[in-house]
Amino acid sequence: MDKNTLKTSFGKWVSPISFKKFDEIVNSHNQDRYIKKLTTQSYLLLMLYTHLKKLDSPHELEKALADDDLQAAADFESISVSQLSRKNNAVNPAILSNLFMDLANQITGRKTRSRTGMPLKIIDSTTLPLNLNHFKWAEFRKTKSGYKLHLRVVFDENGSHYPDKEVMTNAKEHDRNQLEILVDDKEAMYVFDRAYVDYKRFDLFTDDGIFFVSRLKKNAVITVVEEFKVPIDTNIISDKMVFIGSSSNCTENVFRVIVILDEKGKRCD
Repeated sequence: MDKNTLKTSFGKWVSPISFKKFDEIVNSHNQDRYIKKLTTQSYLLLMLYTHLKKLDSPHELEKALADDDLQAAADFESISVSQLSRKNNAVNPAILSNLFMDLANQITGRKTRSRTGMPLKIIDSTTLPLNLNHFKWAEFRKTKSGYKLHLRVVFDENGSHYPDKEVMTNAKEHDRNQLEILVDDKEAMYVFDRAYVDYKRFDLFTDDGIFFVSRLKKNAVITVVEEFKVPIDTNIISDKMVFIGSSSNCTENVFRVIVILDEKGKRCD
């Protein structure tokens, strides 16, 4: 990206990206070999513009190239839908993953650990459907293909939040299999949904001094060790110390289970 492009509003928005480093990664994968027009850098800028403007299709992006800022940033004046589709299929996802980690490291590098609190790290997954005829490697049902994006988002004591880690898997992979990768910091509090529940992993986290909060599955078996009184006029139904699991897979450690009513009056364990 040249100096004139950086002066545009769009250019300033993407300025945190080190395009020198990005081009080095692209070249290491021979991604732009024999490419004359739609380079990987241009493709990246187009996709970022699509996200920024919430465009729904390649056809909308094709029309959007009337924008002078976008033309300056992408370094061409027009692109066809077929060219975009071919580039979508050709880009090595490892290049984009490297870019994500570089930007995440920029953010975390500017942060200093608080002496009074710890960051909150929320883990969740999204399943992205794919066409079964074109993506048989990602089959997870007889009529569907797809993959999962597991994302970890940090909320710090200053109120800022940002993604700092991602894992991509086939959609049929269980969420709980990714906890070992996504939970790696003893100086943070982790929050994740019941899809990640793994009693053995819970014991390991507790033994390692890792703090976490999770919802339990509806059919979870618990053995009450101690029950606390709950405050009057609150949404808390019960507050207990329990072992979780049946005799064959029961936790070795005791955990605190709090049951509340959400804003819609629905029970949450």
